[in-house]
Amino acid sequence: MSILFSPIKDSQTLSQKIERKIEQAIRDKQLPAGSKLPTEHELCKMFAVSRTALREALRRLSARGLVDIKKGSGMYVSDYNIKDAISSLLLYYDLKFDNNLILHINQARLMFEPEITKLAAINRSKKSLAEIRKSIDDLISCHPDHIQAEADLINLFHAKITESSGNSFVIISMEPIFSLIPRMRNFIYANIEGERDVRVKFHEKIYSALEAKDGDAAHAAMKELIEHTNKTYIEKLQKYNKE
Repeated sequence: MSILFSPIKDSQTLSQKIERKIEQAIRDKQLPAGSKLPTEHELCKMFAVSRTALREALRRLSARGLVDIKKGSGMYVSDYNIKDAISSLLLYYDLKFDNNLILHINQARLMFEPEITKLAAINRSKKSLAEIRKSIDDLISCHPDHIQAEADLINLFHAKITESSGNSFVIISMEPIFSLIPRMRNFIYANIEGERDVRVKFHEKIYSALEAKDGDAAHAAMKELIEHTNKTYIEKLQKYNKE
């Protein structure tokens, strides 16, 4: 077997250096997804380190999802996929969910979502348009007491528009943000009279632009919706701070 790793001489942060070297080998595809790592004995010999330092590095790599340690079989490079990346972002958003995060998400949506909607107006298919239409109809018929179902339908509306853009990178990037819409809606719009009717009007306006394949109108309508969301949130936050 060729020498994959060279000895580490500085023992100050030994396990961290081992972790970084193995991670870099994975990033450089010297160790592709699914490949088996050398044994502990072989790795200790390559790095010229003790098993204690090596095991600590492997433990951290495993915790980060980069390495899969299978008892009785060995250590393998994890097949890190899109779902794993999204899952990590969702965990971060859940842990950091507060007033500032909501404001930052609304700002980010204002930067990106109107452009996404413009692209969706150009690229949407008849099938995707029908799915967007259904999400609006279901929102209209949703019982007013079913707050979670209502929030999920709003999430679906935005997700389907992004899907209609046909840009896989955009779809992946926006999914974790849209997953927070139910929580944001419950926080921002709780007990606001008539807000769902306002939301439906915005959705209808966006749908009409998508149906007409009018990118500029779609961009303007989505921008107006998100600006309304942000304004409502800021007003509610100011009122909350005064109480």
